[in-house]
Amino acid sequence: MDLRSLGYVVAIVDEGGFGKAADALGVTQPSLSHAVKALENELGAQLFHRLGRSVTLTAAGEALLGPARQALRDAEVARAAVTDVAGLRAGRLDLVCLPTLAVDPVAELVGRFRTKHPGVQVHIVEPEDADAVAELVRVGASELGFAELPLPLRLPDLDSVELTSHQFVAVTRPPGDGPVGIAELATLPLITTPPGTSTRRQVEEAFAAAGHTPTIAVETDHREAIVAMVLAGAGVAILPEPVARARATQLRGGVVRPIRPRIERRIGLIRRRGPLSPAAQAFTALAVPGTPTRPRRPRARRR
Repeated sequence: MDLRSLGYVVAIVDEGGFGKAADALGVTQPSLSHAVKALENELGAQLFHRLGRSVTLTAAGEALLGPARQALRDAEVARAAVTDVAGLRAGRLDLVCLPTLAVDPVAELVGRFRTKHPGVQVHIVEPEDADAVAELVRVGASELGFAELPLPLRLPDLDSVELTSHQFVAVTRPPGDGPVGIAELATLPLITTPPGTSTRRQVEEAFAAAGHTPTIAVETDHREAIVAMVLAGAGVAILPEPVARARATQLRGGVVRPIRPRIERRIGLIRRRGPLSPAAQAFTALAVPGTPTRPRRPRARRR
């Protein structure tokens, strides 16, 4: 049973005959008659009494008519819903990003996207590390992801395009000012996220490259509290600059200081290879104007 055949049945009733229904639908009468006969064979019941030029519904036809009309209405609703999604008047976009990327670049991009497409709902999840970001995109839980590049795993079914870079900075209590070296930071108590998080891994890698080991004073999952702990005297923090400046400003305190040598990370947009939903296509075009439909395949990060 298909919608076309049900539409034929409804048209025959509404138009008052096979010939008029065929004319209204723009099909030949033999084609319409054949489709109705096939439907009757499928259902095992005759739907119409054919009395010369006139037709009337059988009891089986009467039973089918109401559900047929409802099925056609439901199909129209479904088509309209798909049209709205395709036209970005409705729908949902699933994003995944590292927590430290929620401020920059994700917040600004989501704001611009929602301004253009207010009917599309945006859902964001924030796992702790780039591996999890890549995995959520790979399995289709999220269409687009934001993570540091290069990706930590060799995943041939993912693509990436670089968006920007972030410099890490130190957040200290006043009156400290000016650049601070990693050697000096190694002597200070550090407030940081737990092992396994993206920020913690990058900080430890930077210290190791400089031949130093950080002095961990506080480990916390509560990123929003890190700058407050700095101001309370618990230690210093090393954070991506956009995050550090936003939180230091919110708390009206804290000194944001460059680190020497620089600790920097590249930020990329991650997607599965292949077609994207209309919402994801529009978001990608907004994030990277002129981005090809198939961005370059990311290289694996060396461990």
